[in-house]
Amino acid sequence: MKTALLPAVATMALAIPAVSPAMAGDIQLQAQGPLVELSVTETVKAKPDIVDVSAGVTSQAPTAVAAMQKNAQAMDAVIKKIKALGIASDDIQTSGINLNAQYDYDRTNQRQVFKGYQASNRVSVTLRKVPETGKVLDALVAAGATDINGPNFSIDDDTAPRNQARKAAFAKAKAQAEEYASWAGYTGVRLMQVSESVSGARPMPMMRMKMVAAEAAPAPPTPVEPGLVGTSVTVNVTYEMTR
Repeated sequence: MKTALLPAVATMALAIPAVSPAMAGDIQLQAQGPLVELSVTETVKAKPDIVDVSAGVTSQAPTAVAAMQKNAQAMDAVIKKIKALGIASDDIQTSGINLNAQYDYDRTNQRQVFKGYQASNRVSVTLRKVPETGKVLDALVAAGATDINGPNFSIDDDTAPRNQARKAAFAKAKAQAEEYASWAGYTGVRLMQVSESVSGARPMPMMRMKMVAAEAAPAPPTPVEPGLVGTSVTVNVTYEMTR
């Protein structure tokens, strides 16, 4: 997996040697020297291996029943196409069904005029073959999808880049603590407390497309560039300066 480290972001606060009972209880160690508190964030970028998209169908009809029936037929064709592309049922999930009355505004009589009902249905799909994203989007539109959201790229298992980011952040925090200790006239540091927060693989901005099947270009497939996504780990540490 291709990875790249981003520059660390750090903040620092220097505390006096005295430790209150509450603080001592929290860190469970009695500090004799000054404390240095650091928060360091490292981000590791890697190629995404999954992509999430959603496809919707919108239908209009004079009655609510007709609108829902028309919409169900159209969405059934889209779902069948999704499954025909080899996407597992577990990676397909209905994310929204809506039915609303539609009105036009009569400017002459200054009133709303009922014109029918609009039904919509949307499914979320997880694609595990990132290079085929463009072909899948085109196929969904050809099958009748009138609204596409995505793609949203991520890493299915970001354990490796997360561990790499954690290790880099911790090493950076320790090095910075040692620098502060040296500047303050101390010879070393002792770890008192450590915690972390993790931000999952950051997706690329989502693109939104609205189209009808007739608008889909026959070739080439919609270009999609997955780029890289980042996993960030923030390490919060407290060190005691030692002689």
